[in-house]
Amino acid sequence: MSATALAVQGHRLIQIGVALFLFTSFQGFAVPYFAAPNLGRSVHTLSGFTGVLLVAVGLVWPKLKLTSMPSRLAFWFLIYSALATIAGFVIAALLGAGGSIIPIAAAGARGSDAQEMLIQLVMYPAAPTGIISFALILWGLRGSGVHENTARRVDEPNGSAQSAAR
Repeated sequence: MSATALAVQGHRLIQIGVALFLFTSFQGFAVPYFAAPNLGRSVHTLSGFTGVLLVAVGLVWPKLKLTSMPSRLAFWFLIYSALATIAGFVIAALLGAGGSIIPIAAAGARGSDAQEMLIQLVMYPAAPTGIISFALILWGLRGSGVHENTARRVDEPNGSAQSAAR
């Protein structure tokens, strides 16, 4: 994939991460009003963490060594996984449910079978898509981490004075 396309995807991840910071800033005020406030607090924490994750990954994204298809797959799977996980927690907090899939965060809150099934349908696909995305990102980070042009300049005769001047 071209460096420009990777840079655009990285920028989009940063934008989504900052949007999650904004979301978590306002969502924090609503925590006491959720049917399960403990889950509301979990949404707040999870959204903030996910924002940091997306900003960090967005900054690294232009360095990935991925072709077009794996890059798009990793990008969209990462976004889907992040947002589906948050959505599952939001639904659980609003319904006062989630004990079947997120028992620690739900702290005993359990909804009807239909509510629990809805949360599971939203959250279960987030795990494999997230794993695939992170595996592709890890694969894209292969190599020494030193840009080839930088490595050549350091190895050139007459030292790094000429390299630094470039």
